[in-house]
Amino acid sequence: MTRPLPHYSAAEVEYLNAVEFESMTNDDAVTLGLIAVQVIQAWDLNLAVEIVLRDDVVFKAKLKSTNADNDPWLAGKAATATRFGEPSLLVKLRHLEAGTPFEERTDIDHDRFKAHGGSIPLRVYGVVVGTLTMSGEPDALDHEAAAEAMARFISSRKSRS
Repeated sequence: MTRPLPHYSAAEVEYLNAVEFESMTNDDAVTLGLIAVQVIQAWDLNLAVEIVLRDDVVFKAKLKSTNADNDPWLAGKAATATRFGEPSLLVKLRHLEAGTPFEERTDIDHDRFKAHGGSIPLRVYGVVVGTLTMSGEPDALDHEAAAEAMARFISSRKSRS
C-alpha cells in the first residue's frame, strides 16, 4: 500500500518550532532513532534516518534501498534546519509562500543546504543542539515520518515522567 503524499502550508508546520526539551542525551537520540525506525517500518517507507547532536552523528539507519546517495540529502536538510533554526520543510514553504523558491537564492551554497522536507531541529531550552533527519521518499513524506517520530518520542517522554 502506497502512503498518500501529504501537503503542507507553512502554518501547518510551524508548531514544530515550539518543540523543545529539557535535555537531549545520546541515549535520548538513540531512543528517538529507534522510534523513527518503527515509524518507517510501520508505514513501509524507503527512508534513511540520522540523528545528529552537537555535530556528532549519534544514530543512523538506512532501511530498504536507501544508501550512500541519501547522505548528501541527510546532511543538506540537517544543515538547513540548523542554520535557519526550523524544520527544513518550513524553510522551503516560507520561501515558496513568499514567491521566491529557496533554490533561487544566490546567497546560499545549494550543495550544502537543501530546503526539502525531512529535518527537524532538536532544541534544548530554545537552543538547537541537533537534528532528526529523514531522506528517501518525496520530501513531504520524509517530513511526515520525522514529525510522527518526534510526536511519538515526546509522548514516550511524557509517559516516563
